Amino acid sequence: MKASSLTPAFIAAALVFGAAVHADDLATAAAKDRITEKLKVPRENIRPAPIPGLYEIQHQHDFAYVTEDGKFLLRGDLINIETGEEVTENHRRGDRLAAIKDLGTQNFIVFAPSPPIATKYTVTVFTDVDCGYCRKLHSQIADYNAKGISIRYAFYPRSGPDTESWHRAEAVWCATDRKAAMTQAKSGGTVKSGGKACENPVAKEYQLAEEIGIRGTPMLVLPNGDIYPGYAPPNVLAAKLAELDPDTKAKPKG
Repeated sequence: MKASSLTPAFIAAALVFGAAVHADDLATAAAKDRITEKLKVPRENIRPAPIPGLYEIQHQHDFAYVTEDGKFLLRGDLINIETGEEVTENHRRGDRLAAIKDLGTQNFIVFAPSPPIATKYTVTVFTDVDCGYCRKLHSQIADYNAKGISIRYAFYPRSGPDTESWHRAEAVWCATDRKAAMTQAKSGGTVKSGGKACENPVAKEYQLAEEIGIRGTPMLVLPNGDIYPGYAPPNVLAAKLAELDPDTKAKPKG
């Protein structure tokens, strides 16, 4: 559009719109300042909520909502009734996936399908080597892999730091063959780490599990960030993953 073709009415409307956007930016900035001052939440962890006058705040892996004046705080899940969108839980899902990614792929013990079977899904399992259902899950690793499911383990010794389960987890990590050591530990055997300690991710993974609300094992984090609590047989887990995968959903006929 040429400048000469712009009508005074168009120019006026554009100026009004620009002023409104600027005013909104200023109002948001002021609200963030107030919330940061009162709640000590970093400004980057404050964002406008879908509900006018409310802001979503995030502290570590927890979410809440606060009024723009910083006086009232609301804890709970926000759901769009019209669309069914789980606003808060969607943010939790994304946060879980980001946190797990931050752990680094080098800090997992991975049991993946072998060719010619390709990995279709990767499930992160927070595990305790002494947990009965964790052992049951591990005894079926070949069945999960046969369905294209890669299992990557993160440690969550339920008994906590400086306990037998914790030290067994460290021994698994410090073993020469970690996968074999994991299988040995989950079969009830003794794992030897060569008699020396090594740097390991047990404490870091345990802390993350605590922060995102994991209290039992096995606890599965699915590829979309959903949490599946407890043991899931291979066929059940495969069906759940297929249900979440848009590429495998049945297409309407006709």
